Amino acid sequence: MRRTHQLPLMKPLVLAALFALVALPGCMPYSTGPTEVGVRTRKFGLFGEKGVQDRIYEPGATYFMVPFINDWHIFDTRLQNLEMTATEMRGDRPGRDDLLFKTVDGNDISLDVIISYRIDPAKAKHILMNVAQNDEELKENTVRTVARSKPRDIFGELETEDFYIASERTAKSDQTVKILNEILEPYGVIVERVGTRDYRFNPAYQKAIEEKKVADQQTEKFKSETFAAVEEYLKKVEQAKGDIAEVIAEADGEYERSVIEADAYYEQQLRLAEATEAEGRAEAEGILKMNEALAGGGGAAMVKLEIADALKGKQIVMLPIGGGGLDVRSTDINSLLELYGLKTFTRTPLNAPRQQQQQQQPQQKPSAPAQAQATPQGRTK
Repeated sequence: MRRTHQLPLMKPLVLAALFALVALPGCMPYSTGPTEVGVRTRKFGLFGEKGVQDRIYEPGATYFMVPFINDWHIFDTRLQNLEMTATEMRGDRPGRDDLLFKTVDGNDISLDVIISYRIDPAKAKHILMNVAQNDEELKENTVRTVARSKPRDIFGELETEDFYIASERTAKSDQTVKILNEILEPYGVIVERVGTRDYRFNPAYQKAIEEKKVADQQTEKFKSETFAAVEEYLKKVEQAKGDIAEVIAEADGEYERSVIEADAYYEQQLRLAEATEAEGRAEAEGILKMNEALAGGGGAAMVKLEIADALKGKQIVMLPIGGGGLDVRSTDINSLLELYGLKTFTRTPLNAPRQQQQQQQPQQKPSAPAQAQATPQGRTK
């Protein structure tokens, strides 16, 4: 069944091939790969214009031409690399092929470089007529020649230390791409990228650089440790400031509380003192009023009433006059008070000194003799 289906499909192909052989006697097939373009050259002008044809034959096709009177050239348009390195059996040359030059500060350096480029398909005819007959010739005679000269000049503008900085190398790579395109684009070559791999200095200088790098790394480490220590110190200072501020705030609060309590106690004592003073003044005024009352006639009457009240209910014995006893008719109240051990009552200002009060006490006139009603037994009521 499978062979039966294939036979009808093969017949048209065979017929087409036979027709081509009959129609084009002596023709041969010329093909282009998936990334290749073809360029045809007529050696004789019997069937057309002699020379390189303007037509660019597209990739991935087969074309029939008569040999002997036509030449066929193909160029690969895919991205290609030209690698120049110090590693043997790796780059485009079996031996050492890296770039050797001096840095701007005078040190010898070798640099591995990779040039990535492609052919401009529209310029395939120009390449064939003026530059190269094939890809290898184009690579060796054109791309390599330019790539081994210009990168030296551009990367040689860096100082030795700059090669340790990736951004500096990248900047020079971009500059190299620009310069190479200015030179190679007229030849039909477009440079896409310039990459650098390893770089090497003079062994003695390389050792010095490595030692310097180690010293720099150690210095950076010390700087980092110092910075960390400073940060820790500042952190502790801020923490101490916070603790001090807390203590100060607590002390201020305690002080404010003490001031408030002291002010309250002061106000309390002040009010108490004022009350005590007012009470003392009132009591003093009362005593003064009483003294004023006692200093007059009412005082004597009050004393007599007090004596009478004291003698109320007591038994009084009347003695004869001739024996120096008490004469009821002639006895006054002051004498009676002296008999009971009391002093004469006089009116003296309260604020006068004690001696002055004693010296300025006026003698009171004797009061009328107390009248006593004697009972037949010599008692009074």
